[in-house]
Amino acid sequence: MISDPNYSARERLLQTENERLRNELVALHASHQSTASNAYAALGARERDLFWQVSHDMLGIADTRGVWTSVNPAWTTVLGWEADEILGKTSEWLEHPDDRQKTRDEVKRLAAGKTTLTFENRYRTRAGDYRILSWRAEPFDNRLFCVARDVTREREHELALSDSMDFARLALSAVSGVGVWTYDVATDRFFCDGAISELYGIDATVALNGIARTAFLANVHEGDRAALRATMEGGLERSGDLELEYRIAHPDGSTRWVLSRGHTYFDKSNNPVRRTGVGIDMTQQRRLEDQLRQSLKMEAVGQLTGGLAHDFNNLLQGITGPLELIRRLVELGRTNTLDRYIDMAMSSAQRAAGLTRRLLAFARRQPLDPNFVDVNELVQGLEELLRRTMGESIGIGFKLDSQPCWTRCDANQLESALLNLSINARDAMHEGGGTLTIETSRERVDEEQAATRHDVPAGMYVCIAVSDTGAGMPPDVLRQAFEPFFTTKPLGQGTGLGLSMVYGFAGQSGGFAALESETGTGTTVRLFLPERDGQLEQAAIEGPSQDAGLPETKSTATILVVEDDPDVRELVIEVLSELNFTVLHAFDGPSGLKALMSDTRIDLLISDVGLPGMNGRQMVDAARSKRPALRVLFTTGYTELASAQGELLDEGMQMITKPFSIEAIVNRVQGLLG
Repeated sequence: MISDPNYSARERLLQTENERLRNELVALHASHQSTASNAYAALGARERDLFWQVSHDMLGIADTRGVWTSVNPAWTTVLGWEADEILGKTSEWLEHPDDRQKTRDEVKRLAAGKTTLTFENRYRTRAGDYRILSWRAEPFDNRLFCVARDVTREREHELALSDSMDFARLALSAVSGVGVWTYDVATDRFFCDGAISELYGIDATVALNGIARTAFLANVHEGDRAALRATMEGGLERSGDLELEYRIAHPDGSTRWVLSRGHTYFDKSNNPVRRTGVGIDMTQQRRLEDQLRQSLKMEAVGQLTGGLAHDFNNLLQGITGPLELIRRLVELGRTNTLDRYIDMAMSSAQRAAGLTRRLLAFARRQPLDPNFVDVNELVQGLEELLRRTMGESIGIGFKLDSQPCWTRCDANQLESALLNLSINARDAMHEGGGTLTIETSRERVDEEQAATRHDVPAGMYVCIAVSDTGAGMPPDVLRQAFEPFFTTKPLGQGTGLGLSMVYGFAGQSGGFAALESETGTGTTVRLFLPERDGQLEQAAIEGPSQDAGLPETKSTATILVVEDDPDVRELVIEVLSELNFTVLHAFDGPSGLKALMSDTRIDLLISDVGLPGMNGRQMVDAARSKRPALRVLFTTGYTELASAQGELLDEGMQMITKPFSIEAIVNRVQGLLG
């Protein structure tokens, strides 16, 4: 191969040219990059400068000694000082005297490389007042980069709110039994004062600093928890004030009534933030209301006494008369007609027992106990008592709805209300007699009607109307009729509380009362109670029949009968002996306990509750050590005790109310003996 010197020279020339072109291209690219970078940097600088100029926050740069080297125009806007008055020196001359030391300490922390996240102090303005500034600062490259926001207005509002809350607490503390609480949604905690802590039975120190919702509500009465839970959930979904009255099972063993009233606050997104309100101790008021209801019952009982004494004498005559005839016929040997007179005596005795039972049920002292009630059935049950109360000159008519009228209320209080209204009607017709009419119906209350009454929802209501044909009321009396202590009766013949209590009862039951009257046309009082579907509850309300039980059989069990009334004791002994039971008996608590503590076999105890020496329950408790599995049948003539069976009876115990039939007590005995 022949070497060409000219070829090598050309190759070197081409390489040199390529390198020159590549260098120019690199230089051109670098120039473009520099131009773009400079342009971007200039744009960023302009944006940062614009932000610096227009920011409402005070921006500043200082050295590590706190000497300001640069500040933005917001300093002048907020404080009134020009930039050249601030630059080149620290801010000590601006700082509130009380804030200087803590500000110097914060500057030292920044100089040591620590970030300031939240710091507040006060700077003096050109006008001489002070603005509260909230600072955030970051040390970098031997400089302190700082931003401050004027929070004077926010702090003043917070102080005013705190002052108003303190004033509210002081005002509430002067009112016994009233406290304040706040529920924070985010933390699910309650914050409350000492009055609330005492009322709810919780630790005051914990509650002041925040207590979990479950702990705060731990002592709410079991029967009220569902209603409280529903009210709380509803209050977090809609605005407006809500209130609820419920019971607290206090650790000291008492039951407290609380009226809780609160308001929910929402953020801009309509999310609940907190709920604040007051709790009012209603225990004493409830106690006084119970006493007032009882006094009104006694007033009504007093109205009944005369008529009842007359009617009871008639019933007793219906018992003693047939018994005398039976004795005479037996002596004469004419026994073929005995059944007729026995039935007459039994009928009168049963009617007397029913009348006594209803009167005791009406007069007994008890708290409000709402339950499902068929108003038609309740009114029919009152018919005999009302006819005896009205007297012969006043007729009574009943117009009951063809369908059951179910509502949920305290049946005893509804009876009391209807009896009081009937007595008022009787008094209004006393001069010439007249007619009392009680009607029941199912009525719809529309939105327009509901809007005229506070806290009454539209819907179906059971209406009970009590009307008389008396003199009626003039307009001035009608306007005041529902007011407490207002009465047109002579001094000493009425408290003026009857109609107001009826009105209050209707409201407590979720309904309302209305009054219609004109002079010369009579008066009608209507009670509207929310209609409820009580069909499903009917079986629970009716309960088991007292006379239901096992068929009669004979037994060899041993039964101890403890009864202080000799006639009743002898009757029970005779009945049990006829059935082949071995019967032991005692006449009071101590003698009964002596028998129970002996080694004699006893399969069943039948005991009156109210015994001399010690009551029946005390006797049983005292004998528990000897007979822990003793089966007991209590007897009582008090409907108040019968209504409290759940509190009086343990497992293996039952109660029967006097007067009882022979069949009823035999069934109970055999049911307990198995």
